[in-house]
Amino acid sequence: MGAATGVVWGRTEQQDFRSRVRGTLLGAAVGDALGAPVDGLRVEEIRETCGPEGVVDLVPAYGRRGAVTHLTQLTLFTVDGLIRAQVRRDTGAWHPPTDLHRAYLRWAATQRDWGPDERRKDDGWLAREEWLYARRDPSRPLLLGLGDDHMGTLDAPKNPGADGPEPAARSAPFGLLVGWEPHLVVQLAVESATHTHGHPVACLSAGAYALIVHGLARGEDLDAAVQHALALLGQRPGHEPVADALQHALGAVRQGIPGPARVAELAGGGTADGLLAAAVYCALVGEDVRHGLRLAVNQDGPSAPAAALTGGLLGALHGETALPPAWLAELEGRPTMLELADDFAMEMTQGPALHGPGGASPGWLTRYPRA
Repeated sequence: MGAATGVVWGRTEQQDFRSRVRGTLLGAAVGDALGAPVDGLRVEEIRETCGPEGVVDLVPAYGRRGAVTHLTQLTLFTVDGLIRAQVRRDTGAWHPPTDLHRAYLRWAATQRDWGPDERRKDDGWLAREEWLYARRDPSRPLLLGLGDDHMGTLDAPKNPGADGPEPAARSAPFGLLVGWEPHLVVQLAVESATHTHGHPVACLSAGAYALIVHGLARGEDLDAAVQHALALLGQRPGHEPVADALQHALGAVRQGIPGPARVAELAGGGTADGLLAAAVYCALVGEDVRHGLRLAVNQDGPSAPAAALTGGLLGALHGETALPPAWLAELEGRPTMLELADDFAMEMTQGPALHGPGGASPGWLTRYPRA
């Protein structure tokens, strides 16, 4: 797999890109944290638990406010895998789906182990973050798909019947590869989805989400990014359910005041295409980030993935400064996310200075080993 890198990075462009990277990761994580306490509840149950307006602020889950789920954990390992892929490219070993699979196996180890294993020197710094070893209700397809070293592929995907939203929810970082051509972005997202979820709806929803984030990270507005994603998605076999869901979301924007019933109707049975549509709708009609995320949470469908997908879109669109500071202040793992986001931005804009022909930074290669 090749990748175009024809981006000229001035200082202003680098600052804007870093803000969008931070916004994407933090926005998705904030959405995840908002939805986690009520994930799986119907809107009536959410209101009984949280009050007549439902979730309006962070509420406790897993023993604290601002706790994230496995969706955020896997998104962070996606970023780690992408950086490692760029570093390994210098060695001539250029196959990003394999690097992503290795990153997801490092996440799977956090779900089995009590804490970091210092004997594994090639794990890099992210796998040594102890807070990531908390088990946050990962789905069966995730655990089965990453339960051995065998990698799913387009021809032989893991869990071919799994159509859930997890691959889409971890795919925002693919969209941040702004130097890549869109067809390569969607290809990598789809291939990486097959590691755990083999149903075409799950794979193509992941690809569509990555494409939309890619457009946003390049400065498009959300409607244009969705339209461009639809155009490219139409070239792939089996795209119809995902394309129809996105078209439904765009049409719903013009159908009255947004509310839980509209979001739940788009989310459908909680499959990847429905939750992607719900997220696009919430991001389009939300008056601001808070409103969009609350719409995504307070509905009958799965709240955590809907809000995580919505938050990733809004963060990529507006950058980190649009995110509510009070929510960020309590977000679990925020220092790790900021560090990883800045590392990703630095790798993508200044990678040759870190590990290029002119020399390598030993510290960088310790953080992101080539092995």
